[in-house]
Amino acid sequence: MKLVLIGIQGSGKSTQGNLLSKHLKIPYLSTGHIFRSIAKEKTKLGKQVKVLMSSGLLIPDDLTIKIVNSYLSRPEYKNGYILDGFPRTLTQAKKFVNNVDKVVYIEIPDKEALWRIAYRDDNRNDNTVKAVIKRIELFHKHTEPVIAYYTDQKKIVSVDGTKNIEEVSKEIFKSLGKQLVRNHLATWEQKRKSIIAIVGMSGSGKTEAAEHYKKIGLPIISFSNVINSHIDENKLKHTEEIHHQLRKDFRKKFGMEAMAVLSKEEIEKTLEKHNTVVIEGLYSWEEFLYLKKHFSEVKIYLLALFTNKSLRYKRVSKRSYRTELAVGEERDIHELTDLNKGPTIAFADFVIKNNFSKEGLYNMLDDVYRRIYFA
Repeated sequence: MKLVLIGIQGSGKSTQGNLLSKHLKIPYLSTGHIFRSIAKEKTKLGKQVKVLMSSGLLIPDDLTIKIVNSYLSRPEYKNGYILDGFPRTLTQAKKFVNNVDKVVYIEIPDKEALWRIAYRDDNRNDNTVKAVIKRIELFHKHTEPVIAYYTDQKKIVSVDGTKNIEEVSKEIFKSLGKQLVRNHLATWEQKRKSIIAIVGMSGSGKTEAAEHYKKIGLPIISFSNVINSHIDENKLKHTEEIHHQLRKDFRKKFGMEAMAVLSKEEIEKTLEKHNTVVIEGLYSWEEFLYLKKHFSEVKIYLLALFTNKSLRYKRVSKRSYRTELAVGEERDIHELTDLNKGPTIAFADFVIKNNFSKEGLYNMLDDVYRRIYFA
């Protein structure tokens, strides 16, 4: 199923898109998220997109089409998608060759949209009143012809976006047709178990990433907590020396793959109930190889977080937990060599640059999960 969501900013496209994705088991793609991520890049394209978005202007058609088609060429979108924010112009609609099944138009008055956006707390720098008003004007000028275009093709369905979230969602499902939805749900069962192992240097955001995945319903198994729990239970201090000695003792007994060995039973039990498990703080290459060997029927993905050294050191120094651990290059070298963390980062299936906002990190984490889930 290929769906397009249309509506002025504040109509609830993102909320409904994520709900549809969850129930229909097809990936949700927001062009707004894509362009906001690009705008944060220190590139010529990033600067161009940032200026356009902060002014409330549309991204040029050719550039928009090129970027959207690039995303939709990924494997996770080959059997369907929910597309939010595209096409926004008649030119984009006519040049877009990905056959669209349905276009859902979420209608709300301009004043309602402005009121909703005014009370948002999403820290978006493109949400100034002037920029929002400009985007609403552009919607009426450029996007309403798109609605007419899909109406002529008998693909448009309109829903009242002023209702509450649940009522809007029910109206959308009703408009799509129960048979279509039921058939699609049967087709999209996730068939393969998977493990997402988060790797990265101290301060790169591994805990933040794990917490985000936990919030969206994924179970978390923390390799770091093997040592942390032992220290807390025995009322020891979180010093570099104690951490190093405990890790050394565990590895003397169980090998370099110690944390994986000690967590094996928990991983097995969790995989019995869940299709995807997230591991926080996988360190050594040997741990990765151990998982590959003992969970041969499970697809294991390495997700590496990269953060500039100065920012990592700043984050680590502000921790309220494990404050006595070392900060700086000496610890980095210890992690890369003694703990053998380097190969897991270098061999990663996905790399996320975590130098920016939490919103940006969450969007990239969601993108990785979609790619794994719908692969």
